[in-house]
Amino acid sequence: MARVAHLREQAHTAGLAQAVHEVKQLQARRFRGTYADWLSHPSYGAATRFFLEELYGEHDFTQRDEQFGRIAGAIERLFPEAVAQLAVDMAETHALTETLDQQLAQHWLSLGPDLPAAERYTLSWRRTGERAQRERQLAVVQHMGRELQRLTRMKSLLIALKLMRRPAQAAGLAALQQFLEDGFEAFGVLGDATPFLATIAQRENLWIERLFDEDLAVCQRGLSDELARARVAS
Repeated sequence: MARVAHLREQAHTAGLAQAVHEVKQLQARRFRGTYADWLSHPSYGAATRFFLEELYGEHDFTQRDEQFGRIAGAIERLFPEAVAQLAVDMAETHALTETLDQQLAQHWLSLGPDLPAAERYTLSWRRTGERAQRERQLAVVQHMGRELQRLTRMKSLLIALKLMRRPAQAAGLAALQQFLEDGFEAFGVLGDATPFLATIAQRENLWIERLFDEDLAVCQRGLSDELARARVAS
């Protein structure tokens, strides 16, 4: 979280904040296009929105990050151990995302606004590189999803999390508590999360491969189509 705070400060100092925001907006649109079918699905819609809004979203997570940073050393005392691990997964995912987004934004800014968005993004992605980091990002998200599926079946843990609401608010941890509650609620109604997580893995791995390896023009057309699908879905 200290790394994320430093990246945000760097972005503002270097005039990158707007570029980072534009990159996040485009990525959120791509996600909405890729999962347009699941965002409206009666069983998978809530979990898909959780992933979009809490992990891949374009929101400002400064408040939640500050809360996590304040209690990182004591989180095992304040939350049940299994729930605390979800917060650790969230922190790693968020740190990876912020690091990669800022690197992308540097190239996005250098390429300038004259290029079509899909071309600008694809070129920025390839100049950033970091395939191993992309794969790690997806692996942590998958682990978080599996843990949420497992933990939401433990009624005692659900009760313990709800009992944490007032202490968490009193301790100034409301945003972090809300993240955990939203995750439990989304996966609690999901039932078997295996098809959902398998689809996330399949589609995101495909986009990692396309953005790194596919013919540039073909990749740009595919990304443009996905962004257009997001506009139709919204």
